[in-house]
Amino acid sequence: WHDAAAFPVYGKATDSTLTRYERLPASFRGVSRDPVWNLGRNSAGIALRFSSDSPYIKVRWTSMFCNTMSHMAETGVRGVDLYVLTDEGWRFAGAGRPKGKTTEATLVGGMDVCDREYMLYLSLYDGVDSLFVGVDENAVIGVPSVSLPDRSRPVIMYGTSILQGGCASRPGMAHTNIIGRMLGKEVINLGFSGNALLDFEIAGLMASVEDPGVYVLDYVPNASADQIREKGEKFFRILRDAHPDVPVIFIEDPEFPHTFFDKAIAAEVAAKNAAQKELFGRLKESGEKGIYYIGSEELIGDDGEATVDAIHFTDLGMMRYAGHVAPVIEKALKSRH
Repeated sequence: WHDAAAFPVYGKATDSTLTRYERLPASFRGVSRDPVWNLGRNSAGIALRFSSDSPYIKVRWTSMFCNTMSHMAETGVRGVDLYVLTDEGWRFAGAGRPKGKTTEATLVGGMDVCDREYMLYLSLYDGVDSLFVGVDENAVIGVPSVSLPDRSRPVIMYGTSILQGGCASRPGMAHTNIIGRMLGKEVINLGFSGNALLDFEIAGLMASVEDPGVYVLDYVPNASADQIREKGEKFFRILRDAHPDVPVIFIEDPEFPHTFFDKAIAAEVAAKNAAQKELFGRLKESGEKGIYYIGSEELIGDDGEATVDAIHFTDLGMMRYAGHVAPVIEKALKSRH
């Protein structure tokens, strides 16, 4: 067993956290609203990179909270999953199914003895107190020899429960992780379930990342139309003042399946999207450059089959969203070259 502290961690905006596998700086305790702080302790979007020639890979991890959710698989909530780098890119190898506060699991076995590059995605809706990787006693394990994902100019994404990973079946299927594999880029997941309410200290955290590649703002599913009008421009300004040349992508609320039937929900979504579009238009008219807009159409398809509960994405919804958003992120990144 090897303490994962020996291997590099990806997907964090800062290393100044209380423990290694959480997302917010320790200084935010008592500053951020309690729900934001507690959700920030979840390891959503955080991944471990290592290499090994072992014929099997085991993992032993201890969950911080032992959370469960009625609409999301436990493998996604507090499990882990493993990817192997192949000639075609990252390929899923196996998942760790949580069994208690501490779980020991073989994620993949029966392999030929040869060097492989691994990425281990951590739990989406729980924290990780400790993490160990197990390999054969005759095997070698060490830091990755391939610099992938690319850590320069990371993609920083801010949003809601969906962005945090709800309700992917396993961590690697969260759309931020899918986008990271698609683009070969480090993606920082700042999704806070039910709490993407344009808290200014989160904008400050995003702005504190040195040389970010692009900001993605996907808060509309949580923020009200009034909050977008009252706080949206200041949130943007914190980012833009810190990094004038960094592109910013604004995203609308998806066309959730129940808006097809529920007229009150449809009106609420329309009002929030109108506020987002109004904000974007105002910024454009003021002369802001390098800003992009993604509307709700085709964001998760139009057949109503992309969610668990008419809101949170299934793996299908995650894939559709990533396929729609990743090209815009790639275009924004290229605009800086």
